[in-house]
Amino acid sequence: MKRRVVVTGIGLVTPLGSGVTATWEALLAGKSGVGPITRFDASGYPAQIAAEVRDFDAEAWFDRKQAKNTDLFVRYGVAAAEMAWQDSGLSVNDENSQRIGVITGCGMGGLPTIEECHQVVLERGPRKITPFFIPRVIPNMVSGQVSIRLGCKGPNLSQTTACAAGTHAVGEAFRHIAYGDCDVVIAGGAEAVICPLAVGGFSAMKALSTRNDAPELASRPFDRDRDGFIISEGSGMLVLEELESARKRCARIYAEIIGFGLSSDASHITAPPEDGEGAARCMAMALRDARLNPEEVDYINAHGTSTPLNDRCETQAIKTVFGEHAYRLAVSSTKSMTGHMLGAAGGIEAAFCALILHHGVIPPTINLDNPDPACDLDYVPNVAREQRVSVALSNSFGFGGTNGVLAFRRYA
Repeated sequence: MKRRVVVTGIGLVTPLGSGVTATWEALLAGKSGVGPITRFDASGYPAQIAAEVRDFDAEAWFDRKQAKNTDLFVRYGVAAAEMAWQDSGLSVNDENSQRIGVITGCGMGGLPTIEECHQVVLERGPRKITPFFIPRVIPNMVSGQVSIRLGCKGPNLSQTTACAAGTHAVGEAFRHIAYGDCDVVIAGGAEAVICPLAVGGFSAMKALSTRNDAPELASRPFDRDRDGFIISEGSGMLVLEELESARKRCARIYAEIIGFGLSSDASHITAPPEDGEGAARCMAMALRDARLNPEEVDYINAHGTSTPLNDRCETQAIKTVFGEHAYRLAVSSTKSMTGHMLGAAGGIEAAFCALILHHGVIPPTINLDNPDPACDLDYVPNVAREQRVSVALSNSFGFGGTNGVLAFRRYA
């Protein structure tokens, strides 16, 4: 028998605000976090807009020297993890430290540091590379730093599975607790690659929206006029805890995680199959793991990137799994407001699912003004909806054909 796993802490750093309250309020208000790129001169790029984190104070979490010697994605990840840890009310001691783990996800690691240090080599030579170059860029440094700072001596892992990384991290954390490897895991994702190489690279793939004259309208999942995703950044972390541990200390429980599915499209390096077959299998796996019938699901937080292919294929996958019940589901894409945080997206969207179940309010899909005829489900257009949700899924699909789905239940 698997042990039950619940969410007892949440930490968020997003373009909608730093902290759970700021992000959640902006999300329910339908605010967009998208604007012109300010990190570098993007005037020569096809895509000149992004969802940047604007109110993050690194010195609230790091001293000045520590901040200088860590990449931005690590700063975001550590801050979100420590927020979640504080929110949980847990503490680490000699008795429990080996039963507490950290599992995080990241898609690209410290790409801005790579850019910076490459320029140093070109201009000043290899002897001027900072000794912190490698620790700044490797993707597992979020889990490493969090483990060190909090004293967690359990599993210390990093998932690097593109845009499914955060979901895979939370799913693996769920399994580690369910099967008894540990009692508590801090899990989620972090990403910060709004930089010339990433924006240029995704632009070269024609993956990004070029609606530069109206940034707040650019992310429009499931809309007929969508033209690509908005690159974003941030971190979402959750504290997952074995249920009896949480009960014993009378912890606040946001939601229960009850299932995890993962699959491969085995089809194309970037494009999902037209019928969404891999995504459908992944959702079905999560339902099977959770011992759920499709009709028991009330809500899906869609991957919903605002690219023409993804949104159409994800819609088809939902119809394949849920049949007629697909039209009774509420489905929304919070990426319409946050943009696409790549490897951090799954952690942030898992947190959103927990908050939806806890508060009974579904965030909208904003900018859904002209629905694509191929996308004909209930996407909660433009206005948040008060609705009691008992079971929710969170979908994440990444380049390389990697898929991850989490199933959550309202805890009562």
